[in-house]
Amino acid sequence: MTILRKEQTYVDSFLRFIQQEKGLSKNTINAYLQDINFFLRWTQFKKVSIADINEVSCEDFIFHLRDKGLSPVSISRKMSALKTFFNYLIKQKVVQNNYFAGLPHPKKSANLPKSISEDEVDLLLKAPDTETFIGLRDKAMLELIYATGMRVTELVTLQSNNIDMQRGVIRVIGKGSKERIIPFGRNAMKWLKEYIDFRRSNNLSMKSNHFFISQKLKCLTRQAFWQRLNIYQKQIGLTKKISPHTLRHAFATHLLNNGADLRSVQILLGHSDLSSTQIYTHIAKQRLSEMLKKHHPRG
Repeated sequence: MTILRKEQTYVDSFLRFIQQEKGLSKNTINAYLQDINFFLRWTQFKKVSIADINEVSCEDFIFHLRDKGLSPVSISRKMSALKTFFNYLIKQKVVQNNYFAGLPHPKKSANLPKSISEDEVDLLLKAPDTETFIGLRDKAMLELIYATGMRVTELVTLQSNNIDMQRGVIRVIGKGSKERIIPFGRNAMKWLKEYIDFRRSNNLSMKSNHFFISQKLKCLTRQAFWQRLNIYQKQIGLTKKISPHTLRHAFATHLLNNGADLRSVQILLGHSDLSSTQIYTHIAKQRLSEMLKKHHPRG
């Protein structure tokens, strides 16, 4: 079902607004677009115009999402997108009220995202064949994402001029165009140098500012890296389903297991506030409990 032209005009102007005013990434803007269009198709099916949206119709939409089996996280995301959209429509005097603003979000499960052990990470990092360009590139990417906890989009779009090999740090432009500086260790440093040397000695487009490139000398895509990760997962016999995000979570989990504090992990992950890092709280609590039992005279 196609969106009505008038409503599509509202959506287009809203997307331009959030791109210019908030500097959101293309992936975030596409997510907004999908969520809002999903809602607008539902309103057309129900024969309700944007101007006629009220609290009851908003609640009906939430029930519709639950009936479709969407998770609390997916429902909350759609509600947040629509809340922002209707705030914009109020400013444009298209509607008078934002009924999504008053609706409670469904409770999210407190399950920690899937992670893998340090031994499993070690096996994964040893999987690529570093005698080939692709294997060497993949090795450098795996080492770097595990060394820094960067997001997969940040990894594949990394620019050569944002890597300081002298100081051992990278400059990352994250969500909302927020910048952070992340240090990386000697293992990542070693394989980044190997990768750079291979590109130089084989004349593999060092003029390109994209640091990680495909065989066609173009910027690598998120999907391509995900596919390479799946190949190595099968190669080492890892039965768990993993993604690039799994390595980001492994980075945070293993840091906490080895004594890092939540605030430091928050900064390294690029979370705007500590609440996003709270999913790792139980790891920190478990570590403190073990430390007390080990070191307290009456532990």
